[in-house]
Amino acid sequence: MAGHSQFKNIMHRKGAQDARRARHFAKFIREITVSARQGLPDPASNPRLRAAMTAARQANMSKDTIDRAIKKATGAGGGEDYVEVRYEGYGPGGVAVIVEALTDNRNRTASDIRSAFSKQGGALGETNSVSFMFNRLGVIRYPAAAASPDDMLDAAIEAGADNAESDEEAHEVTCAVEDFFAVRDALEARFGEPESARLDWRPTTTVVMDEERATSLLKLLDVLEDNDDVQNVYANFEIPDAVMARMSA
Repeated sequence: MAGHSQFKNIMHRKGAQDARRARHFAKFIREITVSARQGLPDPASNPRLRAAMTAARQANMSKDTIDRAIKKATGAGGGEDYVEVRYEGYGPGGVAVIVEALTDNRNRTASDIRSAFSKQGGALGETNSVSFMFNRLGVIRYPAAAASPDDMLDAAIEAGADNAESDEEAHEVTCAVEDFFAVRDALEARFGEPESARLDWRPTTTVVMDEERATSLLKLLDVLEDNDDVQNVYANFEIPDAVMARMSA
């Protein structure tokens, strides 16, 4: 019975991983399609499309799948008409949450997001109700092997970035939103394609969570991230190591 149960558990986990991977691919495809539709279908002339393609490749999406998403955006009939929507609210313990979505049905998405917040003890707020607690930044990340910390810092300064931080795993360069594409292109010309390059919301303050509230918050974030319309989720929380250890036990 133990072996059978273990096998079932492995199969269940694999199925869940496959389903999550498929959802992530669907989100990448949606971003690529919208980027190609809003600008030119040529990544060399469309920085947002280039960033979307880089993220998709980092997730091991095939070139054929990426090409089909671009062709879908430029084909006759146009397909779905997605719009960008940002939702803001408070999760358990007063944690500020920002949700970025691409949707072809605002009413459906708003209802799903509101329900997710409500079921986990949170509340959906108005636009800009929590974004003042975050900074909007461009973030470019390279593996540590791409350069020495000094070389990355020098290159970041020359490119017009605000900061560069390095550790044994990676280099992270941050810059103003309006400088993002110029900084990314300058670093790419020197070090090659980055591990990731995106616009990010970074909290200016964080809320320290206890075990009960952390459990509810993580459930909320999981539900939001599993929603097909949701592209990114940001929150200003901090879970102490001791709490994480108890939750993982």
